[in-house]
Amino acid sequence: MPFANFKVPERTLTPKQKEQIVTRTTELYVEICGERARNNTMILVEEVTDGGWGISGNVLTLAMLGEATPTHTSDA
Repeated sequence: MPFANFKVPERTLTPKQKEQIVTRTTELYVEICGERARNNTMILVEEVTDGGWGISGNVLTLAMLGEATPTHTSDA
């Protein structure tokens, strides 16, 4: 079963963007493995709590990176 796990900082993706990750990743597996992969492909988009991730041994937050967080209400 093809499986992809995307971990992203929480509140950085809208529901529409998460949907795009799922559909495009599924299509990529189908392109590579054939149509038989479609019904068995699992995509997981996990939101990681702000400050629960880091790079090069440093814990990062959205505030440190100057990132704005999109709202989820308009794309629900």
